[in-house]
Amino acid sequence: MSGFISGIRASGNGLLVRISIIAAIGGLLFGFDTGVISGALLYIKKDLKAGDTAQEWIVSVLLLGAILGALISGYLADKISRKWTKVISGCVYVVGALGCAFAINVPMLIGFRFVLGLAVGTASFVAPLYISEVSPPRIRGGLVSFNQLAVTTGILLSYIVNFLFKDVPGDWRWMLGVALIPGAALAIGMLTVPHTPRWLMSEGREKEARDVLKRLRGSDPEADIDGEIDAIKKADEEEKSTKVKDLLKANIRPLLWVGLGLAIFQQFVGVNTVIYYAPTILSDTGLTKSSSITQTVFVGITNVVFTIVAVMLLDRIGRRKLLLIGTVGLTVALIILGIYFTSPTLQHNASYLALGALLLYIAAFAVGLGPVFWLMISEIFPTGVRSKAMSVSSMANWAANFLVAGTFLSLGHLITRQGTFFLYGAIGVLAILFFAFKVPETKGKSLEDIQRQLTSADAGGKSKG
Repeated sequence: MSGFISGIRASGNGLLVRISIIAAIGGLLFGFDTGVISGALLYIKKDLKAGDTAQEWIVSVLLLGAILGALISGYLADKISRKWTKVISGCVYVVGALGCAFAINVPMLIGFRFVLGLAVGTASFVAPLYISEVSPPRIRGGLVSFNQLAVTTGILLSYIVNFLFKDVPGDWRWMLGVALIPGAALAIGMLTVPHTPRWLMSEGREKEARDVLKRLRGSDPEADIDGEIDAIKKADEEEKSTKVKDLLKANIRPLLWVGLGLAIFQQFVGVNTVIYYAPTILSDTGLTKSSSITQTVFVGITNVVFTIVAVMLLDRIGRRKLLLIGTVGLTVALIILGIYFTSPTLQHNASYLALGALLLYIAAFAVGLGPVFWLMISEIFPTGVRSKAMSVSSMANWAANFLVAGTFLSLGHLITRQGTFFLYGAIGVLAILFFAFKVPETKGKSLEDIQRQLTSADAGGKSKG
């Protein structure tokens, strides 16, 4: 914690922290929309007469939009800059939020949820990329994880919004409409931040890149502006000579597998079923709609608190250790949930156990898989293919998210609710094994150092650091 704070102080004038927070609003968009639909769904299904299939589409169609957003975001980030890509995504999010709030039927709501997904997929991809490119190595982990902190903050804010509007006429419309506020904040905020030095260099604007670096590094005694410029030049030359097919080269494939593994396991352990359907899960324990929404606020608070813990520890303990500790914790929580829904006695006499398991699950996810996935995909890939590889990993993450969110209710009917949690728990065990044997440590290394290390050694073994 002290290392992260001292590193922040060394950055000088606070510009680095301010622009990282603004960029991270992209994560808040995803978090807010993820959480707000969980409460709104309890009212939408009655108001718009939405059955299980319609509910799954209302929740998951956003993720289809996010897949497309992630697909085009790599191109946009390189073509028009990280900054302007995020400005546009904020504007699109405002349009989607208003459309959802005024939806008159399920198809209209699904359509505008897709529009929201375009914005979410783009913004959530570019946020860690932008922050990683402006951050010095020793505090990059904490700063990039501002994005995940923003996601969890957005979830908590959405739960609070759900709580505030649960008894107000037009309940779900207000819940969904409030989302235009963070969308507008992202679009306006990004107008005030600089382009990243790496993008400026790729455009041949070396003087501007050097000026931005000087502002970003402030009075940091460890700053080496000339060294950073030289490293960016070399990396930019490599990037301009690469194509998408280069992701399949022998020295890149192991890294791509790590990125895809992190992306898929992050979703296949069921995190967004907990976020999207937390009130539904709690209502299955016998709670009323109002009580379920109220208790969900505690899930949101836990998420934020433990994400802050992760931000403080990532650059001290390391990415890999937190990843393993968190995944073990969430796997235990999933098994507890499975046991709870298996036992009528526990459901009758220990309803608090479900809330406790949800809190353990979300705490473990928040210190591990939550921030580490987005951080590591911004670190492990060589600069020459970074934006392309991050785009592929992001698409895989959204696709896995769509599959899990779009099948949770149906899966519960097919193999029971407890069977679903046991299935996610089994996947958690596989994730632990994959992370233990395949995921390297990237703490404290420059992006260029990571590129040299991981492309000259086997990412599954020698590079664990």
